Amino acid sequence: MLLAGLLFTVPIWAQQLDWQAVEPDLVVPEMVSEKPAPGKRVRVRFHEYQDAQIYHALYLPSDWKSGVKYPVIIEYPGNHHAHGDGSVESCKLGYGISGGRGVIWVSMPFVDSRAKVNAPKWWGDPDATVAYCTQTVKQVCENYGGDPKKVFIAGFSRGSIAANLIGLHDDEIAKLWCGFICHSHYEGVREWPKSDAKGAAERLKRLGGRPQWISHESLVEPTRHYLKKAKPDGNYTFVSLPFAEHTDRWVLRDIEPRRELRKWFWNHAN
Repeated sequence: MLLAGLLFTVPIWAQQLDWQAVEPDLVVPEMVSEKPAPGKRVRVRFHEYQDAQIYHALYLPSDWKSGVKYPVIIEYPGNHHAHGDGSVESCKLGYGISGGRGVIWVSMPFVDSRAKVNAPKWWGDPDATVAYCTQTVKQVCENYGGDPKKVFIAGFSRGSIAANLIGLHDDEIAKLWCGFICHSHYEGVREWPKSDAKGAAERLKRLGGRPQWISHESLVEPTRHYLKKAKPDGNYTFVSLPFAEHTDRWVLRDIEPRRELRKWFWNHAN
């Protein structure tokens, strides 16, 4: 039901879910140093970063054809910690959502311009990260058939915070997105490095009425309460996942939360 601009969802699953007991039906392709091709996940370095360890991963869907337009998922990884290594390679959401078909998926770096590497924790240089992102979206749309009207930004943990912190950083990058996929954490709910309540509120002004999927392990209520005050007129879908693990690996399994996320995505991508 819709109440004060907030979309409340009641999952059709009620009990706790042992997602790890379900065998994965997807395996994220390994990144290779080859030319982009259907069904391959390839390492891409821009010319200006040829002498640096800064790169992103481009996946063209297995059904990719030249001249066809595709939705695009731009995904940011979590931090380097017990739940992942913080690398471009660790991203999973985009592949879990698409199943490898019908969507161009790009795994993005946080650019540490001083060390000339992909930052494994936090944001690197936010301005450089934003510039890298806008350049990547432009290239994917111009060269590989990405539909500029159907570009989503997504992320897990650190990447989920970045959906707003990076994705709404300024007016130029904010206008790129048709939707946001935020799994586990949300900017503004608490303070993070280079992210406080005031800055988060300013960035939220750039969101407008575009849809956001907001999920969290066990309980999404803190984010719901935050947004009820910070931006109550938003188009949010809140989903409390029926397990406690801080992970994005659930998207590689045929379980109800993934079905709901896929349904949400295609409702906004078509």
